[in-house]
Amino acid sequence: MSHDRREAGFKRRTRVADALATLLDAAEPHGRTESAPLADADGRVVAEPIDAPAPVPSYDRAAMDGYAVRAEDTFGASDRSPAVLRAVGTEADSIAPGEAARVHTGSAVPEGADAVVMIEQVETVADEVEAFDAVAEGENVGEAGEDVADGQRLFEAGHVLRPSDLGLLKSVGLDAAPVYERSTIAVIPTGEELVQSDPGPGEVIETNGLTVSRLVERWGGEARYRDVVTDDEDALSAAIEADLDADVVVTTGGSSVGERDLLPEVIDSIGEVLVHGVALKPGHPVCLGVVDDTPIVSLPGYPVACIVNAAQFLRPLQKHVGGTTANPFPTRRATLTRKVPSEPGTRTFARVSVEGTGEGGDGDGDDSALPAATPTRASGSGILSSVALADGWVVVPEPREGLDAGEIVDVELWEASQ
Repeated sequence: MSHDRREAGFKRRTRVADALATLLDAAEPHGRTESAPLADADGRVVAEPIDAPAPVPSYDRAAMDGYAVRAEDTFGASDRSPAVLRAVGTEADSIAPGEAARVHTGSAVPEGADAVVMIEQVETVADEVEAFDAVAEGENVGEAGEDVADGQRLFEAGHVLRPSDLGLLKSVGLDAAPVYERSTIAVIPTGEELVQSDPGPGEVIETNGLTVSRLVERWGGEARYRDVVTDDEDALSAAIEADLDADVVVTTGGSSVGERDLLPEVIDSIGEVLVHGVALKPGHPVCLGVVDDTPIVSLPGYPVACIVNAAQFLRPLQKHVGGTTANPFPTRRATLTRKVPSEPGTRTFARVSVEGTGEGGDGDGDDSALPAATPTRASGSGILSSVALADGWVVVPEPREGLDAGEIVDVELWEASQ
């Protein structure tokens, strides 16, 4: 990086959407697959379509406790004139005309039966069953394949498996699912001032690498949390090149244009810088690049800026290389209690705390039930507590020059998302 470039700073900042599109265009899904046992498949990404190998249920089953009958044998039955049927054993495999077999919810309906009279509508006398209610064909019977049809498409490639999905897969007789391997993300904290504990004058405890590596795990990847690398071009180059077998390499710190911000030049010397400087606050000095086909995300060293950029760039990139796309963060509607300033042309992420249990207005303009979103007093990009003690952030879009007190906003609950 030239001296002139350092002095010039960021004359041009790429919009967030354009920077992300450039990064994703330079990255390919890794494509590695494996068969994961269902007990370990929660949150995994389906690698190929999954079809049901068997129907559920695999037989016609009773939907109620009662007696399995031929519906036509009950026609005309009433309280005053019950249908009288001959009772057969509970384990009967079939019934003949004029017979009834005791069944329980979920048990197989005997061959020949096409309906179930509820237990509340019958009386038994010796070996006879008196049915006081007429039933139609199929009444109180769950047909084979009612839940899942034989060969039914259950999940497409790219679907992220949930606990309920795993139960469905087990119900059709599967014990494993074809999924993509977890993406490997190398996380390299950088900075000669960083220590793991007991900082002296001029030293700072390393937090960004820990935070980012845990976010990687939460987002479904496997993190390689590396030791701190000092601000030296050769050391930084060697650290990146040592982890190019990872799907993504992430560095923290050293991404701006100061004397010790060496990573943009290092990335450019061994690969290519795609974007340096994004219209985002906090955290515009992010650097995005690629080295030997491995995408590189160089996050700013200020903790808040690091987290914001990880959520905006690393998360969608990690999902992309892992065979899926990142879902939007869940949101909660709230009323802003104070003005949030923002520079037009820059996407601003304002950390807020949310107070109140209201879920929203009544749809007629009455938003009195909305909770209150209060911007944190500490707004600097180096104030880690402004994120850790917040409930989420409010995004001010590029065209806006801030948000006014009293505005209804969507608070992104970014830490609640995988």
